[in-house]
Amino acid sequence: MDNPRMFDDSPSGTTNPALVDWNGPLGLPRFEAITDSDFAPALDAALAAHRAEVEAIAAAPEPPTIENTLAALELSGEALDRVSAIFRTKAGADTNAEIQAVERDIAPKMARHFSALHMNAALFARIDTLYEARERLDLDAETTRVLEKTWKRFVKAGAKLDDTAKARLGTINEELASLGAQFGQNVLADEAEWALVLDESDLDGLPDFLRDAMAEAAASRGHDGRYAVTLSRSIYEPFTTYSTRRDLREQAWRGFTARGEAKNADLIAKTLQRRAEKARLLGYETYAALKLDDTMAKTPEAVLGLLEPVWAKARQRVAEDQAEMERIARDAGANGPFAAWDWRHYAEKLRTERFAFDEAAVKPYLQLDRIIQAAFDVATRLFGITFEEKTGVAVWHPDVRVFEVKNPDGTHRATFLADYFNRSSKRSGAWMSGLQSGHRLGDGATPIIYNVTNFAKPPRGEPALLSVDEARTLFHEFGHALHGMLSDVTWPSISGTSVSRDFVELPSQLYEHWLMTPEVLQTHAVHYRTGEPMPSDLLDRMLAARNFGQGFATVEFTASALVDMAYHAEPDAPADPAAFEAETLQRLAMPETIAMRHRSPHFLHVFAGDGYSAGYYSYMWSEVLDADAFGAFRETGDIFDPDTAARLREHIYAAGGSKDPEDLYRAFRGRMPEPTAMMENRGLV
Repeated sequence: MDNPRMFDDSPSGTTNPALVDWNGPLGLPRFEAITDSDFAPALDAALAAHRAEVEAIAAAPEPPTIENTLAALELSGEALDRVSAIFRTKAGADTNAEIQAVERDIAPKMARHFSALHMNAALFARIDTLYEARERLDLDAETTRVLEKTWKRFVKAGAKLDDTAKARLGTINEELASLGAQFGQNVLADEAEWALVLDESDLDGLPDFLRDAMAEAAASRGHDGRYAVTLSRSIYEPFTTYSTRRDLREQAWRGFTARGEAKNADLIAKTLQRRAEKARLLGYETYAALKLDDTMAKTPEAVLGLLEPVWAKARQRVAEDQAEMERIARDAGANGPFAAWDWRHYAEKLRTERFAFDEAAVKPYLQLDRIIQAAFDVATRLFGITFEEKTGVAVWHPDVRVFEVKNPDGTHRATFLADYFNRSSKRSGAWMSGLQSGHRLGDGATPIIYNVTNFAKPPRGEPALLSVDEARTLFHEFGHALHGMLSDVTWPSISGTSVSRDFVELPSQLYEHWLMTPEVLQTHAVHYRTGEPMPSDLLDRMLAARNFGQGFATVEFTASALVDMAYHAEPDAPADPAAFEAETLQRLAMPETIAMRHRSPHFLHVFAGDGYSAGYYSYMWSEVLDADAFGAFRETGDIFDPDTAARLREHIYAAGGSKDPEDLYRAFRGRMPEPTAMMENRGLV
């Protein structure tokens, strides 16, 4: 071809083959051959190609079999999977106006496409025939589970509705997709546009690492020689911790908690209305009942049975801590009532008083590169896999790092990509996703998994330094990545993190435990200037203080989880979500000096998509499991015990959704856990 970027055999005309033919290093797409203008035509072409594949499966003249129906459906849509995987990555990690326009356009198209797929009567008839005959088909356990999950997915997507209800459900799904895309873009816009630009005279109390990060943030926004507080947690949280300027702490707090407030109120109301209507169409009393149907918790009552006792313990601890912080503030001559923008500032002083521990003294020992290596080393010791960085590989942004992951015998296991630094083109938070999941069906595929975080970028030539919470975040997201990279299943739809929402956080939260062990910190926590390991007395004080502040952390998280469940556990959506949020917090006796970790206008987990709606509780549900699971290692006397690690890999990290999560946990641990271990781990009992 004269132009290898183009071909002309798609229904929508000219598309870029680099989006589908991934022939770059390590099986990656050739990102350097892809432009933003390629996505719109390629997505349209891929949707058309998938429709044709699905129609062919549905119209096949032969009786349905696992091979010609279930397997064919699982393997269909490869082009769509590949194009949308690249686009989803760009939209989250390196977006711009052109990408966002495509995102707004494609979201309802994708919803319409998959609604039509799941409501295809001929296709569902074939799935239904196999489902009804499943006990006579001599299927292995994994295939049986995939068939059952596929059938249930079709039913929950409206396959059994009449034509009128199907049409309405399809419209609702399109509207929800558009609402979610707009919600996320509104939050991103607020985060990109807001900055508190300061001068040297405004920096009293700030440690050098934070000054450097703020200088870099200001320079990236065109304010050379000045300093910027942004809405990235990596800057906002330490600023409100160390700044002695109460007026500036208040401005930062108000900016942080008001993200999305001006633009997203109407979107939240419409989203909740459409979700409630969707639940009713599908025969569920509430949207929470619909979402919890295929989880470990099963019912809103079970969720509240976990959250409410924890809420009571956390509020008690918060009251005790606040009384002590108010004493410190009075002794320091502070005027006025204690406020939300005072909490982090005086919490740090209280922690120093109780434990002689200052987070700023620890940060020089938590270099990003050393924490990355720590995460890799733990994986090597537990599972035998190794990591080799590859340079010169084009990816979606120059900051992204590429690693080949190898099995113990040196063969290729997976590709791991890591995008660590904050930028205005990236949505906030931290997440794991994948360009490709691992499976053995058909020709099979090896995992291509990535982590995205928002750590503050250091000045050129300086190492990035992490807080303890940021180091935990890195381990958390890498735990998710391991869930994807170690997956060992046949069927794509149950690979890696394709498990119930309240089980998916177990591998990630469990992995955090290894970071906070002397065995890991003594090796990897070394001073970025001297190379000296963290002094043993500082390490001891840090470990002694690790449960400090858990009252605050538990209240801000649990408030978000309880509000999420309250929104979705009622048959009718609230007419005024802002008032409903306020009324719910008042009923819960939410402390006025703490804000929800995610207020509704920027609650991306719940309103920028469907992933964690009526499911934010799952972090704590999984924490009950992870506290107990790490106990399995503690009980052996060796946190890298080979036998326990082998069971962990087989039944948790490699198993994907191949079995019911309760069965998987029992196979690993021999029993189910009690919530007490989690509350003890948080220091609440």
